[in-house]
Amino acid sequence: MAKIQSVEPIIADLANGWLKSYKLDYKLEQESLNTEIDQALNDYYSKNGGAGGNRPDAKLLLRDKNMVDYPILIEYKGYKDKLVMLDAEGKVANKKSNNQPDFKNINSYAVNGAVHYANALLHYTSYTDIIAIGMTGYKNDSEKLEYEIGVYYVSKSNFGIGQKIDDYTDFSFLKKSNFDSFLEKVKRLRLSQEEIEKLKEQREQEITASLVKLNNDIYQNEKGLSERDRVYLVAASIIASLGVPGKVAALEKQELKSSTEEGNRDGDIILRKIKAFLNEKNLPSEKRDLIVRTLQNTLTTDNINKVDNGESQLKRVFTKIVDDLGIYYKIGLSTDFTGKLFNEMYSWLGFSQDKLNDVVLTPSYVATLLARLARVNKDSYVWDFATGSAGLLVAAMNEMLNDAKEKIKSPDAFLRKSAEIKANQLLGLEILSEVYMLAILNMILMGDGSSNILNKDSLKEFNGNYGFGKTDEKFPADAFVLNPPYSAPGNGMIFVEKALSMMSKGYAAIIIQNSAGSGKAIEYNKKILKHSTLLASIKMPIDLFIGKSSVQTNVYVFRVGEAHQQDDVVKFIDFSNDGYTRTNRKKASCNLRDTDRAKERYQELVDLVRFGRSKLNIFTEKEYYEGKIDPNNGADWNQTAPIDTKPTLEDFKKTVSDYLAWEVSNLLKKQNTEDDRLGK
Repeated sequence: MAKIQSVEPIIADLANGWLKSYKLDYKLEQESLNTEIDQALNDYYSKNGGAGGNRPDAKLLLRDKNMVDYPILIEYKGYKDKLVMLDAEGKVANKKSNNQPDFKNINSYAVNGAVHYANALLHYTSYTDIIAIGMTGYKNDSEKLEYEIGVYYVSKSNFGIGQKIDDYTDFSFLKKSNFDSFLEKVKRLRLSQEEIEKLKEQREQEITASLVKLNNDIYQNEKGLSERDRVYLVAASIIASLGVPGKVAALEKQELKSSTEEGNRDGDIILRKIKAFLNEKNLPSEKRDLIVRTLQNTLTTDNINKVDNGESQLKRVFTKIVDDLGIYYKIGLSTDFTGKLFNEMYSWLGFSQDKLNDVVLTPSYVATLLARLARVNKDSYVWDFATGSAGLLVAAMNEMLNDAKEKIKSPDAFLRKSAEIKANQLLGLEILSEVYMLAILNMILMGDGSSNILNKDSLKEFNGNYGFGKTDEKFPADAFVLNPPYSAPGNGMIFVEKALSMMSKGYAAIIIQNSAGSGKAIEYNKKILKHSTLLASIKMPIDLFIGKSSVQTNVYVFRVGEAHQQDDVVKFIDFSNDGYTRTNRKKASCNLRDTDRAKERYQELVDLVRFGRSKLNIFTEKEYYEGKIDPNNGADWNQTAPIDTKPTLEDFKKTVSDYLAWEVSNLLKKQNTEDDRLGK
């Protein structure tokens, strides 16, 4: 059978003819569009999985009425049914189930190839909105050309996945007279909340895989770097390569020349970029100086700047970080990015003697649970007294912004409220300097709520005031979230007692070793109940922190400002089965799977704590129990539903039935034995 001939040259000629007729300044495969885009396409892995060399068949930059440039990337194919390959959910299928790139699809289908190119620009350039176009065709039985076009929007807002814009029969939507109305259609594209959540989960799995790869690479191949050096190098590389749109250009890999000239070494260049970035962020000078001073110690050492074979170790590490992680932090994920980063960095290292061993970061879905249990909304003032990498504050900030988006319909008013939330409604304290650096980085990445992240001992140095701007004013906290170091007095309940005693109203949700509620924190618990009410005690899954810690944890939920009364009802909930299955395999593509309605279970848990038994659906009375505690006890916080030992009529009937079945069975056996003996 004769091989079908590709009609790609005919398709390209037809489509490029349209572009020419519209008087558009397009560039062909080998031509340059601009240095930034050319470099990005060259640096991104190719359609075959090799190193670089991506070349769209045609490309152009179009400017809208607001003087914003949009890259247009076009890929042609010449076979029937080679326009686009979608996955089971209707998304462009450029990833396999293990989150690795699907090079077969990327290479074979026009739209998949164009979306791949668009992701190169998201990863390596300042462009955040790209139009990816695929076109393919074939000759029918009458030798007439049949063709089809796919037009997709690839953006920071859709996590680079790509969304179909509409059906088109030519490229006239790109004509200058039509382009602005085309963009109006693009701006109306929306992902549902469910789609956003799924894409977030997918990106989180990709991040984990990329971090494992990065850590393994640095650990195996880059000698002489301490644990702190690694954390600081990641922080420095991310800050330097972020940039501030219109003010500070992101540092590109090629700008690091590995010079030995004093003041122009790679570390000096990165440090200058960090200073420029921090100046634009309006951070308090003490915080800015602390960050610069901390990173400077690592960036300017002789060893890391020493040039070997024309390249410094610093340039190599910077390149690895930008290549492996760039797309995730540039795309603006609302996930605890640096929390994952921190856990991965330290999972490779042996630091059993290090007091950082006591830092166990909260998974992002648990952080969101705590924010919801603390009833966080757009008007909340949230603080965390052991903030770690700020994962709990990131979760709270996302809840606040989502609530604001839902309730504030004026775009201008929403922007004002968003800025207010980030600048004035979040406060975190972290005593460990290397973890504090990650908290600052996390809040900058997730929306710049870093103003009131303080490098202080919350138990000894904090007086309850703002850390920046309104330093003479009390922070009016009405929501408290916490995952404390369990080695602190009372398993960490000392933090809870201090924070709640400084609040006059609101709610608190903390996750803590469950022995804190059964005897290890009696004195702190009794003090807490003098000014706050225990609303719920939730037993969490034993493997929640798998790979990091194997202690049994509970979540305790409080209403602040009212002393606990003897007759107050406490909701005791066994959440051991939260619907997730966890593994701890280094090479697994996903160590967290929703195997039993996990999202629905987490929502039901929030509803049960707030509204009580009427919300029971998935859970049963065995897992939900309303009881009471003694405010003067302090060790009775971990109760379970009582087991009724009184036998019922059904129990009696079953016992009699089982006995009779046993008797009949014995009689039959006896009869068979008699028959055998008599030879019947």
